[in-house]
Amino acid sequence: MEGQDEVSAREQHFHSQVRESTICFLLFAILYIVSYFIITRYKRKSDEQEDEDAIVNRISLFLSTFTLAVSAGAVLLLPFSIISNEILLSFPQNYYIQWLNGSLIHGLWNLASLFSNLCLFVLMPFAFFFLESEGFAGLKRGIRARILETLVMLILLALLILGIVWVALALIDNDAASMESLYDLWEFYLPYLYSCISLMGCLLLLLCTPVGLSRMFTVMGQLLVKPTILEDLDEQIYIITLEEEALQRRLNGLSSSVEHNITELEQELDNVKTLKTKLERRKKASAWERNLVYPAVMVLLLIETSISVLLVACNILCLLVDETAMPKGTRGPGIGNASLSAFGFVGAALEIILIFYLMVSSVVGFYSLRFFGNFIPKKDDTTMTKIIGNCVSILVLSSALPVMSRTLGITRFDLLGDFGRFNWLGNFYIVLSYNLLFAIMTTLCLVRKFTSAVREELFKALGLHKLHLSDTSRDSETAKPSANGHQKAL
Repeated sequence: MEGQDEVSAREQHFHSQVRESTICFLLFAILYIVSYFIITRYKRKSDEQEDEDAIVNRISLFLSTFTLAVSAGAVLLLPFSIISNEILLSFPQNYYIQWLNGSLIHGLWNLASLFSNLCLFVLMPFAFFFLESEGFAGLKRGIRARILETLVMLILLALLILGIVWVALALIDNDAASMESLYDLWEFYLPYLYSCISLMGCLLLLLCTPVGLSRMFTVMGQLLVKPTILEDLDEQIYIITLEEEALQRRLNGLSSSVEHNITELEQELDNVKTLKTKLERRKKASAWERNLVYPAVMVLLLIETSISVLLVACNILCLLVDETAMPKGTRGPGIGNASLSAFGFVGAALEIILIFYLMVSSVVGFYSLRFFGNFIPKKDDTTMTKIIGNCVSILVLSSALPVMSRTLGITRFDLLGDFGRFNWLGNFYIVLSYNLLFAIMTTLCLVRKFTSAVREELFKALGLHKLHLSDTSRDSETAKPSANGHQKAL
């Protein structure tokens, strides 16, 4: 009987492993297909040749798609775990959700950590060097020569990074135990290096998210139709049509030799056409869309941002009085044993919404920064090098999202796998400073956003607008219309 029970236990373990592997494969296949369509939408079509470069571009495309799929999986990891915990708590004995268990959740966290390391340290550097390689001098040109050069560059890069980490650790911790751990590559080097990358990703999120939270109001204002208050759209469309015709006549009258003037006029004509299209869209929009959707979305964004700041403030108070509020504190009761929110399923849904909102805001804030402004992908006109850079940036942001959400107290779900083993998560001063900086920076960005109009009027009244002290024009459109609807430059 004991032998039969042992065989039965082995069979159940085998079947559960096969079931979990199949679920993970299906989920990743869906993410990979979606990521492939996203990248091909932005990839430059001129890169599709039928030669050696085409093979290199295709390999880099597959690696970039894999990285973007891993990034999407890292974003969905925490929301999926939260909703799974609530489902298991509500339906503990349901037959149709037996596949959803703690083993599957832990496996997904481990796979996300493993693939994030693989993409960040191996696949993306390989794709970049492979794309830029030409082969060593004296060797026959071809794919093999480019692969050889790429592998040599990867080895040199790995030696450089390992040397920097070795020297840094030798300077910081100069005791015997630390020196002995320097020779442990798998158990010490890689986790420590990924911990540093995670800290950099969290710092990048700390910089991008407050900017994105204030920038979201402008972005949504550009996507939605604003209410028409004391505006005559017919008059604005009439004026912009006259300007379009005037620019078209000027273009037809210029000779082809004046290329610089033609380029400037074509750019102005495109801006006028864009503005005319937006005015026509505002005119065709229904009253419900103009007067209800836009205010509702703005109020919703304000509520979500306010809740995020309040949760961070409450987390700061918890950190001061309770040690278990630390991200690397005591472990919870486990998946499916207790609800993570005092409001049950509603609270869990609110946490998921806030996590997605923070991720979208961080991406918007990332592309709003001047240093990363050139990274913005363009439809059918983005090179593979820029795609690789975007994939790496999104991977760093998405991998740090679960850590940031837990550090800020947006959720109480414990970080699983290697995500909860980062050394800096146990440092009280780092965690407290992170929360304080996030709350202060977010508040300042929102105050700056909503007082921009007042500051502009004060600058004009004091005669300081000529000094360009205010940079609120970055939040507006490139072709900014004046009060009567046409561009001031024209």
